[in-house]
Amino acid sequence: MALTRYAIQFGKLLRKKREWRRISQEELADIAGLHRTHISLIETGLRSVRVETIERLAKALKVQPGTLMPPIRLRKR
Repeated sequence: MALTRYAIQFGKLLRKKREWRRISQEELADIAGLHRTHISLIETGLRSVRVETIERLAKALKVQPGTLMPPIRLRKR
């Protein structure tokens, strides 16, 4: 899968929140009910996530889902 700027930014935010909580990828995966490799692929922008996965990650990190979402740039018409 090709890297997208948004997926990379999402992954960076996820990693920042995880590190802020001082938990490993494996701990986050266990809490969220995901595989550690999946967390790694998300954090590096190699995997896109579904809404359900965002919900699981947000609950595991005890944050609102929106805090994991990077802002988007809107083009002027």
